[in-house]
Amino acid sequence: MFTRFLSFIIALGASSAVWAQADETIRLNQTGMYPQQEKTAVIETAKPGKISIRDAATGKTVLKVKVSRTSTSPWSGKKRAVVDFSRLTAPGQYILSVDGHEQPFYIKEHALRDLTVSAIKSYYLMRSGTAIEKQYAGEYARPLGHADTRVMIHPSAASAERPAGSYIISPLGWYDAGDYNKYIVNSAYSVAVMLLSYEQNRGYYDALNTNIPESNNQTADLLDELMYNMQWMLTMQDPNDGGVYHKLTTPNFEGFVMPTDCHQQRYVVQKSVTATYDFAALMALAARIFKDSKDYPTFSRQAAEAARQAYQWALKNPKALYNQDAMNKKFQPAVNTGTYGDFSAKDEQFWAATELYLLTGESAFLTDAQSTVPGDFRVPAWGYVAPIAQWEWIIHSEANAEMGGKMKTMMLAYCDKQLATTATSSFQTPTGNNAKEFGWGCLAEAFCANGMTFLFAHKVTGQQKYLTAAMQCADYILGRNATGYCYVTGFGLKSPMHPHQRISEADGIKAPMPGLLVGGPNPGQQDNAYGSIKYPSKEPDESYADDMASYASNEIAINWNATLVGMIGWLDNIMK
Repeated sequence: MFTRFLSFIIALGASSAVWAQADETIRLNQTGMYPQQEKTAVIETAKPGKISIRDAATGKTVLKVKVSRTSTSPWSGKKRAVVDFSRLTAPGQYILSVDGHEQPFYIKEHALRDLTVSAIKSYYLMRSGTAIEKQYAGEYARPLGHADTRVMIHPSAASAERPAGSYIISPLGWYDAGDYNKYIVNSAYSVAVMLLSYEQNRGYYDALNTNIPESNNQTADLLDELMYNMQWMLTMQDPNDGGVYHKLTTPNFEGFVMPTDCHQQRYVVQKSVTATYDFAALMALAARIFKDSKDYPTFSRQAAEAARQAYQWALKNPKALYNQDAMNKKFQPAVNTGTYGDFSAKDEQFWAATELYLLTGESAFLTDAQSTVPGDFRVPAWGYVAPIAQWEWIIHSEANAEMGGKMKTMMLAYCDKQLATTATSSFQTPTGNNAKEFGWGCLAEAFCANGMTFLFAHKVTGQQKYLTAAMQCADYILGRNATGYCYVTGFGLKSPMHPHQRISEADGIKAPMPGLLVGGPNPGQQDNAYGSIKYPSKEPDESYADDMASYASNEIAINWNATLVGMIGWLDNIMK
């Protein structure tokens, strides 16, 4: 009876097998569970009958399970049964059975290692300006696209030294999301999130081999990959004044074609205060992390100087916010790609001042950081980076005990408020229990970024409840949710096959690039004005469509994957 589950597929970059099919009645983590973690499944009925777990290899029943509680969706009213089988700790392959429905799962050491490697490797597959080689990418190999050796200065970015229509060289970096452009704001946030996770888990990331061209040097593969993007970012700073161009872009999004088939002129556009502060913050952070690098011996000094110059430009240009609509009224060609606009640079200045103080110890940066402190803690995102600085003050409280203590109090109050919702949640999670937590990129922000916040809370308190909460966030995105999807491509029993990403759509390969986190349920359905997307529901946690056209729920992005890498790598290090 159970043998039909023993067929499996192998995810690219993963050394362990994943089962070939899923049962829609049972929702659980489809990627793997750790021996000592809390283990929970959710049944799509309020009153299931007999529930048991058996060994997949022998067919022997190893555990009988009872319903722990019944949950009720605050939106759909659906009633579900929550079952706990945490006392099952022996590594192995098992099958959970409920009234004739069956779902396989794993218990194993380093349950998220393969996923962590693949999520990091996805950045290699997203590289711009280089050939993606078969020895590293397998079937996802492709020729060089977007060399970016003749990037034009847009009229909005013109200066005496760099007039409109002149060219700069700005190669390397990653494609940002489903499109082919490169954006400073999102790049800075993405790299920083992964650097902070690296700083807390150095030995773990140092030991990972992701099979990229730099794998045999003396630097962690993760840092090598981040360096590939930062080398591009450095070219986006105007050496004449220290300001940073907001983005490198075509006037309009390319079609769903491969990079070699893209022919629009690429531009750098307006220098913005938010991009420049973000750049300054990241470069100061990276200067600390790479201080003793053997492979990049000059980078730390270069990054530190770039950070200082950028910070000074931003101080002098506080009103240089990026407003694409206003820009298009003044300059041609009009630019219609992603904006990454913002209405305030206060949080960006707080982050930049924080990182520069931690790098230099200079009192002027401390004064600026103290004058821009937020009044509370909120989940981080590309458009609200204050939490990154708050994490930094908490972890580096020795730099200023008052700031560290204040930020810690804010963060723990936030975490405890989130944890209070778990007991009545639909899927045994501290997040995803408020309709406002679902929307564009919610899996990254409401779950992964929150998961990282819980991990910082665990780091500074040692309290198990925060580690459990982080693991619950991971369980949600890996299958214990309202749609039954493992939301990372190439993993789990039911994962996205049609992400909104140009390469995965145009490369002729059936399976999308692996290791990519999709945006997730989005009740706004901004892509469905004409009813062309077949969303299964309008309920907040069910409004997801595995459809290439669904950019509102099924796009991928470097910032979303950054929080995935940051959370699951950290979890895999400490859960073992």
